[in-house]
Amino acid sequence: MKKHICPDYIFETSWEVCNQVGGIYTVLSTKAKTLQEARKDRIIFLGPDFWIGKENPLFTEKPVLLKEWKAAAAEKGISLRVGRWNIPGQPIAILIDFKPFVQPDYLNDSYRKMWFNYGVDSLRSYPEYDACAAFGMIAGRTIECFCQFPKLKKRHIIAHFNEWQTAFGLFYVKKHLPEVATLFTTHATSIGRSIAGNNKPLYEYFYAYNGDQMAQELNVVAKHSAEKTAAHLADCFTTVSDITAAECEQLLEKRPDVVTPNGFEDDFVPSDEAFEGKRQTARQRLTAVAEALLGYKLSSNVLFAGTCGRYEYRNKGLDLFIDSFNRLRLDKNSTREIVAFVMVPAYPKSARSDLKKKLQNPNSKHVLPDNFVTHNLTSPDSDPIVSAIHWYGMRNKPTDTVKIIFVPSYLNGEDGIFGLSYYDLLVGFDLTAFPSYYEPWGYTPLESIAFGIPTITTDLSGFGAWANSMLGSDYTNDVNKGVAVLHRNDNNYHQVADHLKQTILHFAQFDRQKVKKINAHAKELSKAALWKHFIVFYEESYNFALRKKLTANNQ
Repeated sequence: MKKHICPDYIFETSWEVCNQVGGIYTVLSTKAKTLQEARKDRIIFLGPDFWIGKENPLFTEKPVLLKEWKAAAAEKGISLRVGRWNIPGQPIAILIDFKPFVQPDYLNDSYRKMWFNYGVDSLRSYPEYDACAAFGMIAGRTIECFCQFPKLKKRHIIAHFNEWQTAFGLFYVKKHLPEVATLFTTHATSIGRSIAGNNKPLYEYFYAYNGDQMAQELNVVAKHSAEKTAAHLADCFTTVSDITAAECEQLLEKRPDVVTPNGFEDDFVPSDEAFEGKRQTARQRLTAVAEALLGYKLSSNVLFAGTCGRYEYRNKGLDLFIDSFNRLRLDKNSTREIVAFVMVPAYPKSARSDLKKKLQNPNSKHVLPDNFVTHNLTSPDSDPIVSAIHWYGMRNKPTDTVKIIFVPSYLNGEDGIFGLSYYDLLVGFDLTAFPSYYEPWGYTPLESIAFGIPTITTDLSGFGAWANSMLGSDYTNDVNKGVAVLHRNDNNYHQVADHLKQTILHFAQFDRQKVKKINAHAKELSKAALWKHFIVFYEESYNFALRKKLTANNQ
């Protein structure tokens, strides 16, 4: 058996280092603690600097760190800020000022070289692509500056790049640092997301799709070309689930070398001693906002259900979530009061002033218009969630057993209405549902069960498929073990909507003791997804990349 090769240094690059914009931030920021514990300050993150001249709450600059590296980069015209990422583990983070390189001359020269070297087609680039290409290139050059120091010679070094946004960094390292092993992770293929997001049936015709052809049709050639090329060039190519691995094999024509499922750290979950107090605070706030918005009191045993995530109306199953709760509203067997919160950041202009006033004066008899939305939207008439609520006629009448509330703002404690973070509100829910159509992994249901809150998802999500493998077929579609996984495909939307409705209706009838058992099952399942269990897949990917690099260099 060959000895496992461990990297001496890992340089991990992502658009979301110290930049909280999506799920990849959660992957990196939770994984960092485990990597930092194993490799004290030998895991170094590189990200874009969007906070020049102002304070980044996620980053603390430490001028004494890596001074020689910073000076070497400055000699090449690269401006860096070096410090600590303000997350558990406090790893070193390097923020790169890439904007001076988003220039036509620099980019055109880079695109020309990448076309001739690797066949990357950047002909139809656009502003976002240009920014990502410049950042990736400068990240690669930054790593090069570090590797020039004698202490790095003959060391095992990994340069890890996440998503197509950083692909140009991999291209640069591949060309100029042949001694460095490269790793590329796609968290969701750009073409797969585009197919699903354009309302095309991704799964029914899956094995007939050609990624290059679809990229032409959907006008995503540039980023698809960068992503596909990076997947083929990397010493180790990884993705986050078996579902996305199949997608990569079909659309990128490259089977991932290692599947690295997304773990998490449970340090954001309140301790057992603090849990009940946190839950009461959350429920009081959810109740206060709901009653102020609706204009009447809720029942004492109201059930709070919720969904959240990126605003991808079809991909995240937001359409199905709203449809299912409307069906439940119309079901005569539904007798328990339920408030369903759709917590999806949209384009809010501001917190509603009339709602804020009513929260300050709970005894006010003033009836609010649009009693289903907490913030003023920039374009309410074109918002899909607003349109769906109107279409179904969900008026939130006192006689309706099911009410729906749209929260179109980031819940970071500064939204102007709730004043609590998402996690501080999540603890107050009874049930969550994420009936995704396209979801490579799915942190939101995992976060839910970490709080002991049962969740409903689908087998089209990486998390749902993993939960199925852990629970076994006896508990598929059954929330009794903490997670219900609904079977979903391109042709069974209405069956899934009905199944989701029935699952919620069934759960709403459980007594308190039954719910406590389900809460415990949910929390126990979440522990199997901690990084201490999943980090082994990253260690496998590092070993794979280093062995491939050593083999290539010895030939």
